[in-house]
Amino acid sequence: MIVCGLEESTNVTTNVLFLLSDEHARSALGTYGHRIVQTPTLDRLASSGMIFDRAYTPSPICIPARASLATGLHVFEHRCWSSAQPYYGQVESWMHRLRADGHTVVSIGKLHFRSGDDDNGFTEEILPMYLANDGKGWPQSLIRSPLPAFAEAAELARLLGPGESDYTDYDRKITAAACNWIGRSAQRAHNKPWVLFVSFASPHYPLIAPPSFFDLYRHRETPEPFANSKSQRSQHPVLREMLDFWNYDAYFDADSRRLARQNYYGLCSFVDYNIRQVLAALEHSGQDRDTLVIYTSDHGEMLGNHGFWAKSLMYEDSVAVPMIVAGQNIPVGVNHTPVSLTDMAATIETAITGSQRPASAPWQSRALQEFMRRAQSDRFILSEYHDGGSPTGLFMIRQGDWKYVYYAGAYPAQLFHLQQDLQETQDLGENPAYAAVREKLHGFLNQVLDPETVNAQAFAEQARLLEDLGGAEKVLAMPSFNHTPIGC
Repeated sequence: MIVCGLEESTNVTTNVLFLLSDEHARSALGTYGHRIVQTPTLDRLASSGMIFDRAYTPSPICIPARASLATGLHVFEHRCWSSAQPYYGQVESWMHRLRADGHTVVSIGKLHFRSGDDDNGFTEEILPMYLANDGKGWPQSLIRSPLPAFAEAAELARLLGPGESDYTDYDRKITAAACNWIGRSAQRAHNKPWVLFVSFASPHYPLIAPPSFFDLYRHRETPEPFANSKSQRSQHPVLREMLDFWNYDAYFDADSRRLARQNYYGLCSFVDYNIRQVLAALEHSGQDRDTLVIYTSDHGEMLGNHGFWAKSLMYEDSVAVPMIVAGQNIPVGVNHTPVSLTDMAATIETAITGSQRPASAPWQSRALQEFMRRAQSDRFILSEYHDGGSPTGLFMIRQGDWKYVYYAGAYPAQLFHLQQDLQETQDLGENPAYAAVREKLHGFLNQVLDPETVNAQAFAEQARLLEDLGGAEKVLAMPSFNHTPIGC
């Protein structure tokens, strides 16, 4: 870990400006080493704070990840397994606790919780995006065996920019509302620190970037997806089934792949531009010295790598997220501690209250401030996937330079040495020379949960909900989509 200016304590009471994007892969930022993507605002934020270079989502899909972000719990604990099983305040969140303690806790933008009729824990929800289908989300995800067809996959390659979309319009409104709220907050008397949660929809597809941001990449040499050809793709049986379901790439050719990636990069720059306006409003309000700023995303984006688009995988481009923390008393540097979105609960509460809720196990929600004082590079991180498109549950352990992926049932595990194999093309999951490594990492997994039991529980609860909704035939007749419609 590289650290400059570390003070004795980072547990200083401050406001929190929590900036969340949707589908921003960790690799797609300048500060994380991307050679093309232009994110000057986030790069400046990172240069004044702490960069966590081993941050992960607890589930590479929106709804379970956001439930974990709210509760500080892993998916097997809160049981928001899929895109049809959302958070609705059923488990206490950091928002509930801070609001109960008299703090103002406001959200602006995408929540992806069930409904505004639920008590999600916020003092106020501005421009919220809830689940489609009257809070049912994407119930087709409940059909796990056999997997149905997903005809909507064709839409991703069809809706390409440059241009404007409902999502870019939505993000502009979110930015304006956030700047307005910050300006007004400076004129109010706050007895206690506040939290403002600003949640953007971009760079989530549709891959339509506003022209001025697309133009940043129009004439740039764009790297092609790696391990995309059929001969290069993994032959793991679960990944083959998932690729058959999420068959986005079948609708692309070389030109449209390049156009899609240019638009994704443009949307990353668009998010950066919106964040620049929010941070400028914070500075103009005079509250920047009293506010901790956090930037992260709910999951990543595959962009055609390994033949996949979107997320839902345990590959780095899907499961790894950016995480930047800046503010007074925050040291400057790069931290190699593996961290998770589950750690946001403890981090925000520590910043707001100055005290930390103790964690009984090292993998539970812990304040990032703790790791700023003493990095713990040997910590392990868990991620799970129990959503549509997969015939079984996926479980990932990241520890040290290793990534271990366990597939429930009679499937082979995967093992990657991330330091030597950045693109995860050398699967050591069945190599006898690495049996001891696999055993050690599986031992970490078993410290947290029994994957076979959790997988059975997820399937059983999804089957009951599917029955409650009228069965597979009725669910397949419900509206299906690639991206949640704007409902605000």
